Amino acid sequence: MNQITITVDGPYLVQGAMPLVHQHIVTNAQGDSLAWREGQTVSAPTTDRYALCRCGQSASKPFCDGAHQRVGFDGTETASREPYDVQAEHIEGPTLVLDDANALCAFARFCDPKGQVWHLVQSSDQPAAARLVEQQAGDCPGGRLRARQREQARSGGKAIEPHFEPSIGLVQDTPRASAGRCGCAAVSRCSAPTAAPTSFATVSRCAAAGRRATSRFVMARMSHPASTTRTESARCTRWF
Repeated sequence: MNQITITVDGPYLVQGAMPLVHQHIVTNAQGDSLAWREGQTVSAPTTDRYALCRCGQSASKPFCDGAHQRVGFDGTETASREPYDVQAEHIEGPTLVLDDANALCAFARFCDPKGQVWHLVQSSDQPAAARLVEQQAGDCPGGRLRARQREQARSGGKAIEPHFEPSIGLVQDTPRASAGRCGCAAVSRCSAPTAAPTSFATVSRCAAAGRRATSRFVMARMSHPASTTRTESARCTRWF
């Protein structure tokens, strides 16, 4: 089973055969985020179990070198544990519904091009606008946005989600977003959702994050809701 465990005041423990790869946000000349591009694969210390830095102080990023113990890292979780549907605002268009849980925003700006997704959904009876809503919601790395067919939304139907093979990625944010923020992020991608029932969720690997363990700095892609369990030493998030 592929699993990421958030340890108490320590690293993320990754179990399972999930490749670790660089993920890049493709932008245009105006700085609009347009697509994801996969980069080079990173060799993990072991193939089925390794630790990723969460405190931001490791000298061997993205891997943990025990720096959290030296600096006294406080990894207390501050993110809301409310269900996604409780957090989300539901914006109805002619054929699509856009669900928006603002607290999960990862500031990747896929929602901005072509007039912004919140306006585009109001024109979802036009095929071009509907495709953009589906694409922008599907690319959203924080799990903030979710697109659904209007009729399915009324009956609790599934979201329109891209499919991903299990992987964990490293993301360098674009210069436009890096100022004043941690510019580096880690992304976990698969086909199974988290606290947000979308293809993405975010967890922090920068000690400055304001809402650990869900934040704008580390992203996770999946497609079925994840189960979570607590132990005395860690919170385990089963991505799929």
